[in-house]
Amino acid sequence: MTDPFTTDPSTTDSPRAPHEAPESPAPAQKPLDSLIRHTTDNAVSWITLDRPEAMNALTRDQRERVIELLTAASADPDVRAVVITATGRGFCAGADLRAGPPAGERVPGDVARTIRLGAQRLIAAVLDCEKPVIAAVNGTAAGIGAHLAFACDLVLAAEPARFIEVFARRGLVPDGGGAHLLPRLVGPQRAKELMFFGDALSAADAERIGLVNRVVPAEELEKTARAWAERLAAGPTRALALTKQLVNASLDTDRATAFAAEAAAQEINMTTADATEGVASFVERRAPRFKGR
Repeated sequence: MTDPFTTDPSTTDSPRAPHEAPESPAPAQKPLDSLIRHTTDNAVSWITLDRPEAMNALTRDQRERVIELLTAASADPDVRAVVITATGRGFCAGADLRAGPPAGERVPGDVARTIRLGAQRLIAAVLDCEKPVIAAVNGTAAGIGAHLAFACDLVLAAEPARFIEVFARRGLVPDGGGAHLLPRLVGPQRAKELMFFGDALSAADAERIGLVNRVVPAEELEKTARAWAERLAAGPTRALALTKQLVNASLDTDRATAFAAEAAAQEINMTTADATEGVASFVERRAPRFKGR
């Protein structure tokens, strides 16, 4: 597959990463809340990356803002689903290191610490969010940007979207949990093909191999994301959170551990008002009215 993304910014938090981002105003020239826009509508938290001139490459401050918003969504009972999307022709081109301090002299452990406290925290914030998270991928998702999408519970992609495991092309090892996420989504052989070659994967091919739930025309992406998110927001929020935890842990546990976790999740969920409402609605033969409690 050809690579339409020849001017991608650095796609790793490693201080050694080359930097090829297109020229753009320094992020500090704009307020952070204009670069990572946030709204809540119909119980859905919308997180929009809005630095299209840099293909929505993330600086450290922007990354921290996304983590903060995901953490807040988990704790806010009035938020019942999350959508992560972006503006322009890029979803997220990776990590943008230009706004950070110079690397300077490193000592052993610096790189590992940078990755652990940076890219890995971002991906963990998505995986650990107690609300379902939808990625609405409008354009190119490269490096950590691709992993940000793959960490989400559901992935919608516009037809022009592309996914690029760009690390090996830069002589780098994947970060942001890529080597953990991809084999679980598409199997080890396919994951290695994507990571070894770093070819651009079209939205249609990503759907075919199971990285994307659905591909839609670009003009329908927001509408479809809104419909999916609002449907999730009307659901039994705690039951969905517990289901997410069970599924995310399922490939890392043996059967006995998985069964014990399932039983514990059922025990917890049966104390919720939504579980009571779900049973009552079944007995009364009516649609349930879940409140997320």
